[in-house]
Amino acid sequence: MKLRIGTSVVTLFLLTAFAAAAMAQKAEYRISTGYTHKNLTIFLIHGKDQNKKGNILTLQEAMERKIFVVYETSNVNELEVENLSKEFEVFIQSGDIVKGGKQDRVLAVSIIIPARSGRISIESFCVESGRWTKRGDEDSTKFDSSNERIVTKELKIAANGTRSQQEVWDKVSEAQRRLGRSVGGSVNSTKSASSLQLSLENKKVVATIDEYVANLSGIINGRSDVIGYAFAINGKINSADIYVSNALFKKVWGKMLKASATEAVAESNGVRLADPVKGEAVLGMIADVENGRSNERSVGAGTKMVTRENKQNVMYESRDAKSDLVIHRSYVKVQ
Repeated sequence: MKLRIGTSVVTLFLLTAFAAAAMAQKAEYRISTGYTHKNLTIFLIHGKDQNKKGNILTLQEAMERKIFVVYETSNVNELEVENLSKEFEVFIQSGDIVKGGKQDRVLAVSIIIPARSGRISIESFCVESGRWTKRGDEDSTKFDSSNERIVTKELKIAANGTRSQQEVWDKVSEAQRRLGRSVGGSVNSTKSASSLQLSLENKKVVATIDEYVANLSGIINGRSDVIGYAFAINGKINSADIYVSNALFKKVWGKMLKASATEAVAESNGVRLADPVKGEAVLGMIADVENGRSNERSVGAGTKMVTRENKQNVMYESRDAKSDLVIHRSYVKVQ
Protein backbone atom coordinates (compact mmCIF):
# COMPACT_ATOMS: atom_id res chain seq x y z
CA MET A 1 0.00 0.00 0.00
CA LYS A 2 1.45 3.36 -1.05
CA LEU A 3 1.00 6.39 1.14
CA ARG A 4 0.62 9.55 -0.90
CA ILE A 5 1.33 12.89 0.76
CA GLY A 6 -0.42 15.72 -1.00
CA THR A 7 0.67 19.36 -1.13
CA SER A 8 -1.94 20.36 1.42
CA VAL A 9 -0.59 17.83 3.92
CA VAL A 10 2.97 19.07 3.47
CA THR A 11 1.80 22.66 3.85
CA LEU A 12 -0.10 21.73 7.01
CA PHE A 13 3.03 20.03 8.36
CA LEU A 14 5.16 23.13 7.73
CA LEU A 15 2.57 25.42 9.28
CA THR A 16 2.36 23.12 12.30
CA ALA A 17 6.15 23.13 12.66
CA PHE A 18 6.24 26.92 12.45
CA ALA A 19 3.44 27.21 15.00
CA ALA A 20 5.33 24.85 17.33
CA ALA A 21 8.46 26.97 17.03
CA ALA A 22 6.47 30.12 17.72
CA MET A 23 4.83 28.51 20.77
CA ALA A 24 8.26 27.45 22.07
CA GLN A 25 9.50 31.01 21.76
CA LYS A 26 6.38 32.31 23.51
CA ALA A 27 7.08 29.92 26.36
CA GLU A 28 10.73 31.03 26.53
CA TYR A 29 10.21 34.78 26.18
CA ARG A 30 7.59 37.31 27.16
CA ILE A 31 7.43 40.57 25.23
CA SER A 32 6.40 43.77 26.99
CA THR A 33 4.08 46.41 25.67
CA GLY A 34 5.76 48.96 23.44
CA TYR A 35 7.37 52.07 24.94
CA THR A 36 7.43 54.87 22.36
CA HIS A 37 9.15 58.20 21.94
CA LYS A 38 8.56 59.91 18.60
CA ASN A 39 9.41 57.34 15.87
CA LEU A 40 11.17 54.80 18.15
CA THR A 41 9.33 51.98 19.96
CA ILE A 42 11.13 49.70 22.43
CA PHE A 43 9.92 46.24 23.50
CA LEU A 44 11.52 44.58 26.52
CA ILE A 45 12.15 40.83 26.27
CA HIS A 46 11.58 38.97 29.53
CA GLY A 47 13.09 35.55 30.20
CA LYS A 48 15.22 33.45 32.54
CA ASP A 49 18.91 34.00 33.21
CA GLN A 50 21.08 31.31 31.64
CA ASN A 51 24.18 32.39 33.57
CA LYS A 52 24.44 33.88 37.07
CA LYS A 53 28.12 34.86 36.86
CA GLY A 54 28.68 38.38 38.11
CA ASN A 55 32.26 38.89 37.01
CA ILE A 56 31.61 39.98 33.40
CA LEU A 57 32.47 43.51 32.30
CA THR A 58 31.58 45.14 29.01
CA LEU A 59 34.35 46.26 26.67
CA GLN A 60 33.58 49.88 27.51
CA GLU A 61 33.82 49.24 31.28
CA ALA A 62 37.05 47.26 30.98
CA MET A 63 38.75 49.88 28.79
CA GLU A 64 37.70 52.65 31.17
CA ARG A 65 39.26 50.67 34.05
CA LYS A 66 42.49 50.25 32.01
CA ILE A 67 42.38 46.45 32.42
CA PHE A 68 41.72 45.66 28.77
CA VAL A 69 43.83 46.57 25.74
CA VAL A 70 42.88 46.62 22.06
CA TYR A 71 46.02 46.66 19.92
CA GLU A 72 46.52 47.99 16.40
CA THR A 73 47.92 45.28 14.09
CA SER A 74 48.14 47.31 10.87
CA ASN A 75 45.66 44.79 9.44
CA VAL A 76 42.31 46.48 8.69
CA ASN A 77 40.32 43.32 9.34
CA GLU A 78 42.07 42.00 12.44
CA LEU A 79 42.96 43.46 15.82
CA GLU A 80 44.41 41.90 18.96
CA VAL A 81 42.81 42.17 22.40
CA GLU A 82 44.17 41.36 25.84
CA ASN A 83 42.34 41.06 29.15
CA LEU A 84 44.79 42.09 31.89
CA SER A 85 42.36 41.44 34.75
CA LYS A 86 42.90 38.54 37.14
CA GLU A 87 39.21 38.23 38.01
CA PHE A 88 36.93 39.76 35.35
CA GLU A 89 35.86 38.32 32.02
CA VAL A 90 35.08 40.87 29.29
CA PHE A 91 32.12 40.77 26.90
CA ILE A 92 32.75 42.23 23.45
CA GLN A 93 29.62 42.67 21.36
CA SER A 94 29.65 42.63 17.60
CA GLY A 95 29.19 46.23 16.51
CA ASP A 96 31.27 47.82 19.29
CA ILE A 97 33.44 50.62 17.86
CA VAL A 98 36.97 51.14 19.17
CA LYS A 99 38.41 54.64 18.75
CA GLY A 100 42.05 55.38 17.95
CA GLY A 101 44.78 53.31 16.33
CA LYS A 102 45.53 54.05 12.70
CA GLN A 103 41.78 54.17 12.01
CA ASP A 104 38.61 53.53 14.04
CA ARG A 105 37.33 49.95 13.81
CA VAL A 106 34.18 48.02 14.56
CA LEU A 107 34.63 44.63 16.22
CA ALA A 108 32.85 41.98 14.18
CA VAL A 109 32.04 39.20 16.68
CA SER A 110 30.35 38.80 20.05
CA ILE A 111 32.79 37.03 22.34
CA ILE A 112 33.77 36.69 26.01
CA ILE A 113 37.48 37.20 26.65
CA PRO A 114 38.67 35.30 29.77
CA ALA A 115 40.69 36.81 32.61
CA ARG A 116 44.46 37.00 31.99
CA SER A 117 43.84 36.03 28.39
CA GLY A 118 47.08 37.00 26.72
CA ARG A 119 46.77 38.46 23.22
CA ILE A 120 43.85 37.13 21.16
CA SER A 121 43.13 37.97 17.52
CA ILE A 122 39.64 39.30 16.76
CA GLU A 123 37.90 40.15 13.49
CA SER A 124 37.27 43.82 12.71
CA PHE A 125 36.23 46.24 10.00
CA CYS A 126 37.30 49.82 9.38
CA VAL A 127 34.66 52.49 10.01
CA GLU A 128 36.96 55.33 8.99
CA SER A 129 38.24 54.95 5.44
CA GLY A 130 40.21 58.18 5.12
CA ARG A 131 42.92 57.79 7.80
CA TRP A 132 45.92 55.51 8.36
CA THR A 133 48.00 57.69 10.68
CA LYS A 134 48.00 59.02 14.25
CA ARG A 135 45.04 61.36 14.98
CA GLY A 136 45.73 64.23 17.37
CA ASP A 137 47.00 63.04 20.76
CA GLU A 138 45.70 59.46 20.30
CA ASP A 139 48.01 56.44 20.46
CA SER A 140 48.28 54.91 16.99
CA THR A 141 49.45 51.57 18.43
CA LYS A 142 46.25 50.89 20.37
CA PHE A 143 42.70 52.12 20.99
CA ASP A 144 41.61 54.26 23.91
CA SER A 145 37.82 53.87 24.20
CA SER A 146 34.70 52.03 23.09
CA ASN A 147 31.75 54.32 23.81
CA GLU A 148 29.78 53.93 20.57
CA ARG A 149 28.28 51.24 18.35
CA ILE A 150 27.40 50.90 14.68
CA VAL A 151 23.98 52.41 14.18
CA THR A 152 22.01 50.90 11.31
CA LYS A 153 20.74 47.43 10.52
CA GLU A 154 22.45 47.69 7.12
CA LEU A 155 25.79 48.11 8.91
CA LYS A 156 25.04 45.11 11.14
CA ILE A 157 24.40 42.95 8.09
CA ALA A 158 27.49 44.27 6.29
CA ALA A 159 29.74 43.44 9.26
CA ASN A 160 28.14 40.15 10.35
CA GLY A 161 26.59 38.71 7.21
CA THR A 162 28.13 40.09 4.03
CA ARG A 163 31.45 40.59 5.85
CA SER A 164 32.55 43.05 3.18
CA GLN A 165 34.85 45.96 4.01
CA GLN A 166 33.69 47.96 1.02
CA GLU A 167 30.05 47.50 2.02
CA VAL A 168 30.86 48.59 5.58
CA TRP A 169 32.42 51.80 4.21
CA ASP A 170 29.41 52.35 1.94
CA LYS A 171 26.96 51.89 4.82
CA VAL A 172 28.99 54.24 7.06
CA SER A 173 28.75 56.97 4.40
CA GLU A 174 25.03 56.29 4.04
CA ALA A 175 24.49 56.56 7.83
CA GLN A 176 26.39 59.86 7.90
CA ARG A 177 24.23 61.26 5.10
CA ARG A 178 20.99 60.19 6.82
CA LEU A 179 22.05 61.72 10.14
CA GLY A 180 23.08 64.95 8.44
CA ARG A 181 19.71 65.20 6.69
CA SER A 182 17.85 64.68 9.95
CA VAL A 183 19.79 67.11 12.14
CA GLY A 184 20.03 69.82 9.51
CA GLY A 185 23.70 69.84 8.57
CA SER A 186 26.74 67.72 7.84
CA VAL A 187 27.89 65.45 10.68
CA ASN A 188 31.26 64.68 9.05
CA SER A 189 34.13 65.86 11.25
CA THR A 190 36.87 68.15 9.95
CA LYS A 191 39.35 65.97 11.87
CA SER A 192 38.38 62.91 9.81
CA ALA A 193 35.38 63.18 7.51
CA SER A 194 35.00 59.42 7.07
CA SER A 195 34.96 58.57 10.81
CA LEU A 196 31.61 57.18 11.99
CA GLN A 197 32.83 57.53 15.58
CA LEU A 198 33.37 61.28 15.21
CA SER A 199 30.01 61.69 13.46
CA LEU A 200 28.34 60.07 16.47
CA GLU A 201 30.11 62.63 18.68
CA ASN A 202 28.66 65.52 16.63
CA LYS A 203 26.93 68.00 18.98
CA LYS A 204 23.69 68.13 16.96
CA VAL A 205 23.50 64.34 16.83
CA VAL A 206 24.18 63.99 20.56
CA ALA A 207 21.58 66.63 21.50
CA THR A 208 18.88 64.98 19.37
CA ILE A 209 19.64 61.48 20.69
CA ASP A 210 19.69 62.64 24.33
CA GLU A 211 15.97 63.40 24.15
CA TYR A 212 15.18 59.79 23.16
CA VAL A 213 17.50 58.40 25.85
CA ALA A 214 16.02 60.62 28.56
CA ASN A 215 12.50 59.42 27.74
CA LEU A 216 13.26 55.70 27.39
CA SER A 217 16.26 54.76 29.54
CA GLY A 218 14.20 54.26 32.70
CA ILE A 219 11.86 51.61 31.30
CA ILE A 220 14.09 48.79 32.60
CA ASN A 221 14.16 50.09 36.19
CA GLY A 222 13.05 47.50 38.75
CA ARG A 223 12.79 44.70 36.17
CA SER A 224 15.06 41.80 37.10
CA ASP A 225 13.88 39.39 34.40
CA VAL A 226 14.60 41.50 31.30
CA ILE A 227 17.27 39.78 29.18
CA GLY A 228 16.94 41.73 25.94
CA TYR A 229 14.99 44.17 23.85
CA ALA A 230 13.63 44.76 20.37
CA PHE A 231 12.88 48.00 18.62
CA ALA A 232 10.80 49.39 15.79
CA ILE A 233 11.42 52.59 13.85
CA ASN A 234 8.64 54.43 11.99
CA GLY A 235 6.26 51.59 12.84
CA LYS A 236 8.44 48.79 11.42
CA ILE A 237 10.34 46.12 13.35
CA ASN A 238 14.10 46.65 13.02
CA SER A 239 16.17 44.42 15.32
CA ALA A 240 16.28 42.50 18.60
CA ASP A 241 19.07 41.47 20.97
CA ILE A 242 18.93 38.82 23.70
CA TYR A 243 21.64 38.19 26.31
CA VAL A 244 22.69 35.39 28.63
CA SER A 245 21.49 37.24 31.75
CA ASN A 246 19.67 40.26 33.11
CA ALA A 247 22.94 41.50 34.62
CA LEU A 248 24.70 41.56 31.24
CA PHE A 249 21.69 43.17 29.53
CA LYS A 250 21.64 45.99 32.09
CA LYS A 251 25.32 46.66 31.44
CA VAL A 252 24.83 47.09 27.68
CA TRP A 253 21.41 48.77 27.82
CA GLY A 254 22.60 52.38 27.78
CA LYS A 255 24.89 51.84 24.80
CA MET A 256 22.28 49.82 22.90
CA LEU A 257 19.51 52.37 23.51
CA LYS A 258 21.78 55.15 22.31
CA ALA A 259 22.53 53.23 19.09
CA SER A 260 18.82 52.51 18.51
CA ALA A 261 17.97 56.17 19.10
CA THR A 262 20.67 57.23 16.65
CA GLU A 263 19.17 55.01 13.98
CA ALA A 264 15.72 56.43 14.74
CA VAL A 265 17.08 59.94 14.28
CA ALA A 266 18.69 58.93 10.98
CA GLU A 267 15.33 57.57 9.78
CA SER A 268 13.17 60.44 11.07
CA ASN A 269 13.45 62.91 8.20
CA GLY A 270 10.16 63.21 6.32
CA VAL A 271 9.05 59.62 6.91
CA ARG A 272 5.41 58.71 7.43
CA LEU A 273 4.96 56.37 10.38
CA ALA A 274 3.31 53.00 9.80
CA ASP A 275 0.68 51.56 12.14
CA PRO A 276 2.02 50.81 15.66
CA VAL A 277 3.89 47.51 16.00
CA LYS A 278 2.75 44.91 18.54
CA GLY A 279 4.83 42.49 20.60
CA GLU A 280 3.58 39.51 18.58
CA ALA A 281 5.62 40.82 15.65
CA VAL A 282 8.78 40.48 17.75
CA LEU A 283 7.99 36.88 18.63
CA GLY A 284 7.18 36.23 14.99
CA MET A 285 10.60 37.48 13.88
CA ILE A 286 12.38 35.37 16.51
CA ALA A 287 10.43 32.20 15.63
CA ASP A 288 10.59 32.73 11.87
CA VAL A 289 14.37 32.56 11.59
CA GLU A 290 14.79 29.41 13.71
CA ASN A 291 14.31 27.18 10.66
CA GLY A 292 16.40 29.31 8.29
CA ARG A 293 19.64 28.31 6.60
CA SER A 294 22.34 27.70 9.19
CA ASN A 295 26.08 28.31 9.16
CA GLU A 296 28.59 27.84 11.97
CA ARG A 297 32.20 28.97 12.39
CA SER A 298 34.78 29.39 15.15
CA VAL A 299 35.72 32.97 16.05
CA GLY A 300 38.36 32.23 18.69
CA ALA A 301 38.58 32.19 22.50
CA GLY A 302 36.36 29.11 22.64
CA THR A 303 33.47 30.86 20.91
CA LYS A 304 31.52 29.83 17.83
CA MET A 305 29.25 32.02 15.74
CA VAL A 306 26.03 30.54 14.37
CA THR A 307 24.13 32.36 11.63
CA ARG A 308 20.55 31.50 10.66
CA GLU A 309 18.78 33.37 7.88
CA ASN A 310 15.93 33.43 5.42
CA LYS A 311 14.56 36.11 3.09
CA GLN A 312 12.85 38.03 5.91
CA ASN A 313 15.17 37.76 8.92
CA VAL A 314 18.69 36.89 10.04
CA MET A 315 20.06 35.86 13.43
CA TYR A 316 23.67 35.97 14.62
CA GLU A 317 24.28 33.78 17.67
CA SER A 318 27.41 33.75 19.80
CA ARG A 319 27.80 30.44 21.64
CA ASP A 320 30.42 29.18 24.10
CA ALA A 321 31.86 26.07 22.42
CA LYS A 322 32.67 24.29 25.70
CA SER A 323 29.45 24.79 27.67
CA ASP A 324 27.23 25.29 24.57
CA LEU A 325 25.78 28.32 26.36
CA VAL A 326 24.35 31.08 24.17
CA ILE A 327 25.97 34.36 25.17
CA HIS A 328 24.18 36.69 22.78
CA ARG A 329 21.65 36.54 19.95
CA SER A 330 21.14 39.39 17.51
CA TYR A 331 18.11 39.40 15.21
CA VAL A 332 17.78 41.74 12.23
CA LYS A 333 14.70 42.27 10.07
CA VAL A 334 15.95 42.09 6.48
CA GLN A 335 12.60 42.75 4.76
